[in-house]
Amino acid sequence: MLRHLISAADLTRDDAVLILDTAEEMARVADRPIKKLPTLRGRTVVNLFFEDSTRTRISFEAAEKRLSADVINFTAKGSSVSKGESLKDTAQTLEAMGVDAVVIRHGASGAPYRLANSGWIDAAVINAGDGTHQHPTQALLDAFTMRRRLTGPDAGLGQDLAGRHITIVGDVLHSRVARSNVDLLHTLGAEVTLVAPPTLLPVGIETWPCAVSYDLDSTLPKSDAVMMLRVQRERMNAAFFPTEREYSRRYGLDGDRMARMPEHAVVMHPGPMVRGMEITAEVADSGRCTAVEQVTNGVSIRMAVLYLLLGGNEPAVTHARTTEEK
Repeated sequence: MLRHLISAADLTRDDAVLILDTAEEMARVADRPIKKLPTLRGRTVVNLFFEDSTRTRISFEAAEKRLSADVINFTAKGSSVSKGESLKDTAQTLEAMGVDAVVIRHGASGAPYRLANSGWIDAAVINAGDGTHQHPTQALLDAFTMRRRLTGPDAGLGQDLAGRHITIVGDVLHSRVARSNVDLLHTLGAEVTLVAPPTLLPVGIETWPCAVSYDLDSTLPKSDAVMMLRVQRERMNAAFFPTEREYSRRYGLDGDRMARMPEHAVVMHPGPMVRGMEITAEVADSGRCTAVEQVTNGVSIRMAVLYLLLGGNEPAVTHARTTEEK
């Protein structure tokens, strides 16, 4: 494993499969009466969040506590950042406190990379989302969910997603989730198709390792998983489509469209969902939608990442079982 996790593109196939397999072991910890491992006892992890977050922040905190780490939660609101303190000064303050890892979410693309490579801090850096750039643990938990649903928890060990067809639909332009998933799914051997209006596709999309389509209906019958993206109005400074109704009619997933998908195919959403916009309540509440599973799997994936970055290189299965036997 690398020292930091900044981008999904940094992971090799073996790195990604190791994380997914380790997460399977961590998922078993969640089924035990006491959901704790002593792996990171005595280590300090800071959750450094400069942007609002619910799922990601709580998921990381749960993962850290299940590995017995000491956790410090930092939010920009109410901190010295609101008084004008720079990222460098914040980092040096954390370094002075002797932290072992920093989980950072920042509105500026590249901030986690800067933190990891600046020399300001001697700690592992995990990117929890930076601007419209990357969100690697989200891509990992999505791949983990796909592998579990399409292959099975135990049958999937050691396996990638070769030969699978994944469709990602919606606001690709503003989505760090889409970028991370394209990178990771390509590394894992899957074929990815992006479906969006031309106005919601970034410049240079032709260089990405994926196909592009403007017609959702034509891609559904051959998809093993369909990932719906939220339209990120908070990042928009212009009108990217005529009306919500028009967007929903062309790019929303409803019951009729879901029926065109193969029987084994799943519907995914990174959350938060805007029901009635990109996904209807009928689809969101169906057994084929994995949105709640993705939240559960997010804790296992983040435990695996923290374990591999901070806990050592021995296999998690050996560590977990030895701990149980004691």
